[in-house]
Amino acid sequence: MIQNFWKYILIIFLFSSNLKSTEYEITILATNIANFGGIGEWSFSALLESEEESILFDTGFDENTVLHNANLLKKDLSKVEKVILSHFHGDHTGGLIKLRKTYMNSNPKSFSDVYVAEGFFDQRFDEHGALRGFIGGFNKVSDFKEKADNLGINFIVIDETYELAPNLVLSGPVERIFERVVVSPGFYLKENGVLVDDLLKDDQSLGIKTDKGWYMMSGCGHAGMMNTAHKFQQIENKDIYGAIGGFHLFRSTEVEISKTAKSLKKFGLKQLVGGHCTGIHAARTIADIASISKDNLSHGAIGTVVTKDLKIFRSSVE
Repeated sequence: MIQNFWKYILIIFLFSSNLKSTEYEITILATNIANFGGIGEWSFSALLESEEESILFDTGFDENTVLHNANLLKKDLSKVEKVILSHFHGDHTGGLIKLRKTYMNSNPKSFSDVYVAEGFFDQRFDEHGALRGFIGGFNKVSDFKEKADNLGINFIVIDETYELAPNLVLSGPVERIFERVVVSPGFYLKENGVLVDDLLKDDQSLGIKTDKGWYMMSGCGHAGMMNTAHKFQQIENKDIYGAIGGFHLFRSTEVEISKTAKSLKKFGLKQLVGGHCTGIHAARTIADIASISKDNLSHGAIGTVVTKDLKIFRSSVE
């Protein structure tokens, strides 16, 4: 009878260990907070790994950050062939050229397909009309594009929802409905020779379909966290179970944070890994209002992992 009991326990363990909510494990490779030996900076990057492929979402700011942190965490980036850039800002695009150079000899396809939203290559200017591209560390957008082209990088520009892989969906440009656009001061576009505010129309996010609902990944969430959540629910009417990345709430007012939190609670948010520009206070306020448990709240650090069964594995610094 005892033998049958332990056989039953073993069967349950083996069955439960094979259960998973998503095909992808997520590891943060660049954000503000670093664990021992890691490089922290004002940026974001996350690695998605499945049995079939590895995908990189954003590439950090300094060209060496993602490389260093990946080596520290023993992550093999040579397998990465698809890259998602959430928007043009240098703290999300700065590592692309170096990453391509580093791995292209060992894998000619590494870092070769880069997905960006429409408007990504628009030339930006400062308030005086001088070039201020900031894209991948280049002020002149055409210089960045030429450098990437010479390295064999293929940019896929999307202007609508795009299925990147089974259960992985790029939002494309996000319609601004519920909240104002979170712009970055000092960036302008030119329309008919006149400087106008850059509304970051190229901001896009990634939606991961899980058996618990959408898991939303943003670099900065300039399009707005509520707008982005709404976009994914329009694609498929599922709860927004989780969100990871930067959501640009660190300068938001209490009223704005509270409004966002109440909306996210209605969207079904149960887990938040708020790194980069989210802000610790904003993340905690959202968790309080949306009734997110401590186990499901993280401020994100180098090495923070969201497992395939949607558990948060915290790096040492957390």
